[in-house]
Amino acid sequence: MGADELALSHEAFEEEAEARTRTDWWAEARGILWLVLAVLGFHSLIAKPFFIPSESMLPGLLVGDRLVVTKYPYGYSWVTPTFHVLPFMHGRILGRLPERGDVVIVTPPGTNTDYIKRVIGLPGDTIAVRGGIVYLNGKAVPRRAMGDRYIPVDPNTRCSEDQYPGFLVTRAGRQYCRLPIFRETLPGGRSYDTIDLGFRPGRADNYPEIRVPRDKVFLMGDNRDNSADSRFPLAQGGLGGPVPWENIGGRAEFITFSLDGSASWNPLTWPRSFRPGRAGTSLHPQRDNQ
Repeated sequence: MGADELALSHEAFEEEAEARTRTDWWAEARGILWLVLAVLGFHSLIAKPFFIPSESMLPGLLVGDRLVVTKYPYGYSWVTPTFHVLPFMHGRILGRLPERGDVVIVTPPGTNTDYIKRVIGLPGDTIAVRGGIVYLNGKAVPRRAMGDRYIPVDPNTRCSEDQYPGFLVTRAGRQYCRLPIFRETLPGGRSYDTIDLGFRPGRADNYPEIRVPRDKVFLMGDNRDNSADSRFPLAQGGLGGPVPWENIGGRAEFITFSLDGSASWNPLTWPRSFRPGRAGTSLHPQRDNQ
């Protein structure tokens, strides 16, 4: 091989090596796009994380809890996509009604905001609230007093005087919200803890009896005196009565972890902001043995 041929061969080798090391930005962009679509598809069709922003589901759920919400138990509807990009459409694909007692994600009619509430009434049920007691199909839902629960006050749990008047207490140098707990048991034996602060006018302790229409469900928060749910109109931040089943976005399954809100930009503050003992907590109702 002559000198000219060697030079050409070396030049071709360098060009090939440069081509191999040159970044194919279009291929990289395609890879990222497919990854994003896969994540969005999983979040929309299988499961997604959910952050608890309010105290409406106390005592079971605290502000700062992170959950897993599954999308498939009730089928798919217009609220299924993660970002609610679809307009309202009637019906569900592979649709199935939730069970009484399920904790679900719901989008109030006319909004794109996700709430988390518990299913109390199904289509055809009659439901009313009298003196804080839930009446389902003409019968009071059984409940029993479980005593007080002391929930630690932190940046995510305030125990403000306007919401919990007289319930802020101090024990061993730490502040707690002392909340009266009542275990409620629905027909079929599914039970869960609720909070009842006593009769409070304007907090929906009384709600006139209605019949839940076809393809709608009646939802309530477990923190009965501090929950904007089916008892309140949309104008007051509630759900405006029974909600179309198409607005149910999924079922809450379990807590992955929980933060008390004390963390700052400093990574050293992050570990101590984790609330111990909450990871893995199931959000399915228990079966009452009594």
